[in-house]
Amino acid sequence: MYTIGNRINKLRQLMQERQLPAVLIVRPQNRYYLSGFTGSNAFLVITDKSAKLITDFRYTEQAAKQCPDYQVMLYKRTDLYEIIDNILTDDEVRSLGFDKKFTTYATYLEMKEKLNAETVPFDNLVEKIRILKDPEEIELMQKAQTISETAFAEVLPMIKPGLREVDIAIELEYRIKKLGASRLAFPTIAASGQRSSLPHGRASDKVVEYGDFITFDFGSYYQGYCSDMTRTIVVGEASEKQKKIYNIVLKAQLESLEACKPGASGKYVDEVARTIIDAAGYGENFGHGLGHGVGKMVHEAPSLSTRSEDILQPGHVVTVEPGIYIPGWGGVRIEDMVLITENGYHNFNKYSKELMIID
Repeated sequence: MYTIGNRINKLRQLMQERQLPAVLIVRPQNRYYLSGFTGSNAFLVITDKSAKLITDFRYTEQAAKQCPDYQVMLYKRTDLYEIIDNILTDDEVRSLGFDKKFTTYATYLEMKEKLNAETVPFDNLVEKIRILKDPEEIELMQKAQTISETAFAEVLPMIKPGLREVDIAIELEYRIKKLGASRLAFPTIAASGQRSSLPHGRASDKVVEYGDFITFDFGSYYQGYCSDMTRTIVVGEASEKQKKIYNIVLKAQLESLEACKPGASGKYVDEVARTIIDAAGYGENFGHGLGHGVGKMVHEAPSLSTRSEDILQPGHVVTVEPGIYIPGWGGVRIEDMVLITENGYHNFNKYSKELMIID
């Protein structure tokens, strides 16, 4: 059983490696990962000797129930740094690490002014632990993806010419939440016809027409974890060009999926898909990376791209989402979310990737 205590111990090991006697954790995803606290306001101070969660009056009772691995401490707006100073003094610590990517410059100046301890920046500390998903996380992500696929299957029969993109997206989002997701993992992409050439084409008032591609990119957020998937369909009848472009993308997606295995670089997996699309004459129409990590955030490490230096390991979760986008005509993207295993990959997605034509 992977517990919060396991995660704190892993963090302390990294802290020792980086010579950080104490750290301040504020980023919501990292705070949740290390404590289980779901409120909107708290500060974790972790040293080799103690783990403290500092929050305001609204959340002390909640934190005490959710975070048994922490001593919960109440603060008022004016005494936060005094409390942090006292924790560090009690634990005989003279420096405090802070997340340089999440901390604003104004907050940094405030810490420098009000804390007696030295402030030391760190980068990708908790993220280095989060990148490898434990069994409980994998189970929650599978549930999130299953919710998305079930909602999509329910909405597909409703799609027909004359509906607006936004109407279809709202129906999909409603069903995602009704099936148990607390919210969307990200704003839903639903782009039809020529608009399907927009990789991030948010649902608009455009009316779906006979013969349109519709690209759906959507995800669920379930008990702290995200899912992400994309399917492209045709409403009415598919043209020969639509079938051709779709099959190129599908081939690139299937072959790059097979390249997902321990030891493969993110750059190599991206190259597998990109080579297929380039050989078909559409290299200039695939302008984004092949994929990204997913977890508590819908975009996190590792990445699959031309510039990626990441090496895939068992426990990584990534998307595989090649696409071809032709301005003024339309586009196709197909995306699955996969877990890297000891021998290859496990696909969280079960939904068909054959070209779906909605009559």
